[in-house]
Amino acid sequence: MTDPGTGGPLAGVLVADFSRVLAGPYATMLLADMGADVVKVEGPAGDDTRTWSPPERDGEATYYLGINRGKRSIALDLRDEGDRAAAAELARRADVVVENLRPGGMARFGLDFDTVAATNPGVVYASISGFGSGAGAHVPGYDLMVQAVSGLMSLTGDPDGPPYRAGISVFDVMAGNHAAIGVLAALRHRDRTGQGQHVEVNLLSSALTGLVNHSAAWVAAGTVPYRMGNAHPSVFPYEPMPTADDDLIVAAGNDGQFRKLCAVLGVPELADDERFARNADRTVHRAELRPLLVERLAGRGAVEWFELLTEAGVPSGPIQTIDGGFAMAERFGLDPVVTVGEGGRAVPTTRHPVRFSATPAVYRLPPPQLDEHGADLRKWLDS
Repeated sequence: MTDPGTGGPLAGVLVADFSRVLAGPYATMLLADMGADVVKVEGPAGDDTRTWSPPERDGEATYYLGINRGKRSIALDLRDEGDRAAAAELARRADVVVENLRPGGMARFGLDFDTVAATNPGVVYASISGFGSGAGAHVPGYDLMVQAVSGLMSLTGDPDGPPYRAGISVFDVMAGNHAAIGVLAALRHRDRTGQGQHVEVNLLSSALTGLVNHSAAWVAAGTVPYRMGNAHPSVFPYEPMPTADDDLIVAAGNDGQFRKLCAVLGVPELADDERFARNADRTVHRAELRPLLVERLAGRGAVEWFELLTEAGVPSGPIQTIDGGFAMAERFGLDPVVTVGEGGRAVPTTRHPVRFSATPAVYRLPPPQLDEHGADLRKWLDS
């Protein structure tokens, strides 16, 4: 019994989702949005994020609601022989298995890759961990830990202040994206060869690749980046600057944009100043350039400058709260909110980030209540 809904580029793909909390559920939600039939396997107490509140909507944690749409829920106690058999049968029938127990955890229940692949050789089996399945397998993996040990926190905060975490679990989200990409690539390989494979993702590796230019500074040049507040180590201006009212992000990423910035600010001569003509020069002489820009920005408010600079093709933006971000997306026609479900189970969620011209994302099911689909799924698994 697969989901009767149709549509999406992954229509017909069955995903057995044994993951919990954020990285895995985020990955499987992306797959569900693309049409996969995702069966969320939860323990009797449910996914941890069901209790991560406030805030709530109608008694349900918005944390959970934000990453679990499009799925069906079945509660299985993997310590119980009958439930374990049902889980094994689900994995046998699945095209994709996703799990994020500590490495080796699924083997205790006979649900590890080797065991599942013995009866389902075409399975794409994705494992998400904190530090990989080798020497770091015993270390629990939480996003905050990885923000600390990867170096991200050393880069976040004021230069003379303490290190800070990012405002979201950035590496959980990044690892979830990497897991989804890995699953899609492995499905493509299976289409060509008929062979499944084990896809492994870990938060630390996702973090190190996600630190991009900072990682490259160390790997390629032996330079350890340091905390610079909101400043960029290699581009200027590329930071918040005060205006007549609020701060404004100014992100002139190349010489042409800087020249346009100077024209809008009424100081075109700065673009010809040898100290500021090229980005490398501006970066070196930022202490001299910044007050000259701030002086001109003081003449108008952040929103007015945003409109003027945008019209001139200069990247900029006021610093908003999240409601402002959604309002801007609405203004730009991005339709950032989709409501999934009907009546009392209608849940507003954030739109899938990818737009497909031929196979658009689908939003068939609201985030499931615990074991909401358990009876039907057990009947199907017993057939």
